[in-house]
Amino acid sequence: MKSVLFIVVFALVVGAIPLVTTSGVWLNFVMMALYAGLLAQAWNILGGFGGQFSFGHALFFGFGAYVQAIAQLQWGLNPWVALVAAAGVAALVGLIVGALSFRYGLKGSYFALVTLAFAEVCRILALSLPFTGAGVGLMVPLRESVANLQFGSRVGYLYVILAMVVAALLVSAWLRHSRFGAYLQAVRDNEDAARAAGVDPLRVKLGAIVLSGGFMGLAGAFYVQVFQYIDPGIAFGSTASVEALVAAIVGGMGTVWGPLLGAFALHVLADLTRNLFGELPGINMVIYGCVLVLIVMFLPRGIAGVGQNVRRLWKGGRGG
Repeated sequence: MKSVLFIVVFALVVGAIPLVTTSGVWLNFVMMALYAGLLAQAWNILGGFGGQFSFGHALFFGFGAYVQAIAQLQWGLNPWVALVAAAGVAALVGLIVGALSFRYGLKGSYFALVTLAFAEVCRILALSLPFTGAGVGLMVPLRESVANLQFGSRVGYLYVILAMVVAALLVSAWLRHSRFGAYLQAVRDNEDAARAAGVDPLRVKLGAIVLSGGFMGLAGAFYVQVFQYIDPGIAFGSTASVEALVAAIVGGMGTVWGPLLGAFALHVLADLTRNLFGELPGINMVIYGCVLVLIVMFLPRGIAGVGQNVRRLWKGGRGG
């Protein structure tokens, strides 16, 4: 399959970056761009392929982050085992939220607001519960070793997040070409027509939100291992949700590579903005909002859509 070949090439090229440069600045840039790409890929599975827009994907991010931290601090689990548990719990939360929402026909703006409400409720609870560290948060102790999923440089973290992004890309490629993916896109385009054709929309949407939640939980767990800290504002606040949603829309929803392209583009823009305006509070959100408005107005299919249009024009020109 051509998509798998492109993903393998992408993994080899990014994996070779530490062999070309050991600059911490560049390695950190690539690592954080891949992290943003994972957020966007997770959202895209449900919002892009499934057409179920979520404003509260931080819900799954937060559960993944807290499970990763609590599993190490209070349960004594190895961080690699905790990583699997974080993804599993986030996927389970996705199943519960999906069952509560989709079973009662919530979609569109109603579903978006429900996910936002769930995230906000969890943020408020996390501020009060002792095992989450309440408002103080939780700090994971530094124990540098591969076994503890903590590395002395950004190289190790880069390879970990690259493996997660590659897994998300493979799932996206599978959704583009599999029967389940065809069912999911049919539900996105016209749920009633899909049901008339024998597709079970509830089962299909539940599968999508489980996959989406699982990858978002992985992103949360990765965040904890890199920064060794989590609190309710980071876990269930709007930042993760906005970053995931905007990157997917800017790059191109419902595509394999669009969310990753959008994440890299926004990350470059964020770095340029930081250099121009310094650490001005909230400036990145302002920039994201402006970019989102411009993309919706002039590039409704995102960056990936531009590439598809150029390719279509090229084929048309050659055919003429």
